[in-house]
Formats: sequence, structure tokens, C-alpha cells
Amino acid sequence: MHRIESVKKDLEYEIRELIKIIGTLRSPDGCPWDRRQTREDIGRYLIDEAYEVIDAIDEGSADHLKEELGDLLFHIFFLAQMAEEKDEFDMADIVRGIAEKMTRRHPHVFGDKTVNSVEDVKRIWQEIKREERKGKKPEKTRIIGTVGNSLPSLLKAFKITEAASDVGFDWEKAEEVIEKVEEETAEFKKALSKGNQEEIEDEIGDMLFSLVNLSRFVKVNPEVAVKTSIKKFVKRFSFIENQLEKQGMSLPGASMGEMDRLWNISKESEGKK
Repeated sequence: MHRIESVKKDLEYEIRELIKIIGTLRSPDGCPWDRRQTREDIGRYLIDEAYEVIDAIDEGSADHLKEELGDLLFHIFFLAQMAEEKDEFDMADIVRGIAEKMTRRHPHVFGDKTVNSVEDVKRIWQEIKREERKGKKPEKTRIIGTVGNSLPSLLKAFKITEAASDVGFDWEKAEEVIEKVEEETAEFKKALSKGNQEEIEDEIGDMLFSLVNLSRFVKVNPEVAVKTSIKKFVKRFSFIENQLEKQGMSLPGASMGEMDRLWNISKESEGKK
């Protein structure tokens, strides 16, 4: 218990210090750059920092993760400071609000509800969210309207189809979604043969959306899947570039056949067939 109290005191001290630092940066005698920032500016930085946290998680380095979590936390506190300057709310209000929400949405932990599975937990969570939306502005009570507009497009599509699925608007089996992907692919091919750029763009969008829906249906996050594929591509392409340099060649001077050969060597080195 003594150890817990000690950690709590340390945390309270460090939080107060961070709030003081941000307050100083935003003060008339503080940093001109920090004083000039708007919510929109910090919001954009916040997204960048969140992705850097994900990169640190993927990297598996505790030190890197600690650093990136600190950067993310700084921007959260920065937004709280800006709100406090306008007498809207402060960091205590934020923490109090999320603590109350998490307590309210976990009645099986903090209340008298009983659950027997993860599915029960998700069902209760959605029921409570629907109850919370009552009385709010109409656009915020719509099922799809609850999905954030600033999410990356793949993740937003994933969340939208997930929200629709939660109220029963979904396929019954993966084969049906695959058929939809094939249908959209066929429509894209038709648009491509006609050469209408607007139609091509529209059909590519439908094809991508159906692939995201398939990803969700088979319990794969499309953002994570694409990120993995990007890493794989970068690794193999870098291999091609490095091998060509060893041969005194450059990428523009290499034939497609030679690059394809090196690509396959890179795949084989990863144990791919």
C-alpha cells in the first residue's frame, strides 16, 4: 500500500509540473509558437503522435513507447489548457468525465450486471451508448453519425460497416462478402474498359469499401493489414535497390525482369512460396 501511495504522489507531482509547463508556454511571456497554436493545429499533431505510438508498439521498444506516449499526452494536456483559457473545461473535467463513462459502461464490473461472454459485454456497451445518445443533437444520435469524421478512410469505412453490423445490417457469411468484392471488381473492369475517369474512381471506391467490409467480416483491421503490406513492400523494394547498388546499377537502369527476379529472391528469403 505504501508503494501505491508513493507512486500516486509522484504521478500527481509530475502531472502538476506538466500542466505548469504548458501554462508557461502559453503565457504572454512564454513561447510565441506555442501561443500561436490553434485547436486545429494541435488536432493534426495529435493524429501524427497517435500513429507514432502505434509505430513504437510495433517496434516493441518500451523506451520508445514511453517517449511517444509522453508526446501524445503532452498534446492532450495542451488541448485541455487551451479549453481552460476559454473557461470551457479543464483536465480534471476530462478525467472525471472519462472515469464516470467507463464506470457507467462497465456495470458488470462496477454494478450488479452479470455477463457470460465477450459478446455480452459488447451488447451491454452498445445498449448503454444508445441510451447515452438520447437527448443529444439528432445528427449525433444516428448510428453512422457516431463514427468520427477525421478517421483515416479505411478505418472509417471499417467503423461504419461495424456500426451497421451492430444493428443487424450485415452479411451472413464471408462467401457473400467475397461475391460482393468480385461484383465490384467486375464493375471496375467495365469502367476501366470505357475509360471514363470519374466512373473508374467511383468503382475503385466501391471495390475498396467492399474489401474493407470483407476485412471486418473476417475480423481483420484493414488499417493494420495495409500497414503490414506496406512494410513488406518497403522491405522487398529496399532489397532490390541494395542489390542493384552492389552490382553498380540503379533502379532506373534496371529492367523489370531483373527487378522482378530480385523481388522473388527477397520473398524467398522471408520463407514465402
